[in-house]
Amino acid sequence: MEQGRPPVAEPLTFLAHRAGDDVAVAVRDAEPGEARGAYLDDGATMTIAVRAPIPLGHKVALRDIAASEPVTEYGEPIGLARVAITEGDLVHIHNLRSARWQHSR
Repeated sequence: MEQGRPPVAEPLTFLAHRAGDDVAVAVRDAEPGEARGAYLDDGATMTIAVRAPIPLGHKVALRDIAASEPVTEYGEPIGLARVAITEGDLVHIHNLRSARWQHSR
């Protein structure tokens, strides 16, 4: 370690756009276990217990989400949960449907 420089913090794995969002996006591949994330709007950090592998660019649930409940990203609803989603789960087309097409299956 160089003198006079603070130690490098563990890199972030997820970024959420706004505080209150239900999902964050993987900025690197994530494996099950503890991962760090941050909110872009205020810089606050979080720790996420990832439950399954989440590829770069995919979403992770930041809280438990009930079936048919709206899912928020960017401070806006992006879809509805097809089934109950557990905090730390991958959020993708298998468990999220577009709010625009509410009658789709």
